[in-house]
Amino acid sequence: MSAPPSHGPRVELPTLETVEAARKRISPHVLRSPLVPLNVSQDDQDKADGDEKLEIYLKLENLQHTGCFKARGAFNALLSCDTGECKGRGVVTSSAGNFGQGLSWCARNLGCGCTVVAPDSAPETKVEALERYGANVVKVTFADWWTCLETHRVEGMADKIFVHPCADNNVIAGNGTIALEILEDLPDVDAVIVPYGGGGMCCGVGAVMKAKRPECKVYPVEVSTSTPLLAAWEAGKPTPCQHTPTFVDGIGGKSVLDNMWPLVTAVAERPLTVSLEDVAEAIRTMCQRNHVVAEGAGAAPVAAALKGLAGRGKVVAVVSGGNINVSVLAAILQGQIPSAGASS
Repeated sequence: MSAPPSHGPRVELPTLETVEAARKRISPHVLRSPLVPLNVSQDDQDKADGDEKLEIYLKLENLQHTGCFKARGAFNALLSCDTGECKGRGVVTSSAGNFGQGLSWCARNLGCGCTVVAPDSAPETKVEALERYGANVVKVTFADWWTCLETHRVEGMADKIFVHPCADNNVIAGNGTIALEILEDLPDVDAVIVPYGGGGMCCGVGAVMKAKRPECKVYPVEVSTSTPLLAAWEAGKPTPCQHTPTFVDGIGGKSVLDNMWPLVTAVAERPLTVSLEDVAEAIRTMCQRNHVVAEGAGAAPVAAALKGLAGRGKVVAVVSGGNINVSVLAAILQGQIPSAGASS
């Protein structure tokens, strides 16, 4: 699956108008997810230093039909295309699972064929879900999968419409609708923490906050076993970094995508980092206190908030998804850290 190197097509931060248009376009198809307080005592939240009260809120994107926020961008991307062309050519994407689920569900609703190229490390929970939604799943090595993300193409599938899971203007605008809902429910929000995978949510949410509440800080969060955004931040440009597969499979990668880097730096704060132990503790806390099931990537923002990494005040943690293998969840609830071979 070799392909020539490419920085990918130009992507831009969405305007407030394009995000509002995206919301109108996708609202019949996606859930307006609730924003709820994290049910921890003030003593728990006072672990962070400072006098100001810390209030943590959960934006429950794990309640979307496919168990993840990705349906927002997927629907906006396909509904912005010519329906006849989509049906005639079909669509293809490169996804570890969650975006592929959103796209395949959307494609099925619109009567389009969908192919998902997934890394061979993708959790079976997500692969099985892809197939339930009617996707043709093609497994490749992580290196070949990453090449698809970088080049915006899949070898041998040039006839299909490629929809990038993050570096796509319509996908980013769809993701930005999350921020519109947060601001309606919590107008005086002080900070929003989002998991950083490819940057699509970070850029969409960040663009809306810059336009409507610039004093609100948007923090991307990574897990310590894979920190491409932190590496880029320290180097001043995208740079390769070590990627260690863990149960937190929805975020992390080999590097920041070149065409996403200027967008992220325009709207986000320096990235936060949490450990696998922090993420596991956040998963347990949400299960015990809010009866919420989150996957590793979805729990990372909560872990950062509980550690006080985003400061005090009103902090929203976007629980991006809940697609976690039952065996992994069971191990975490028993106080274990799943082995390196496990994934959510």
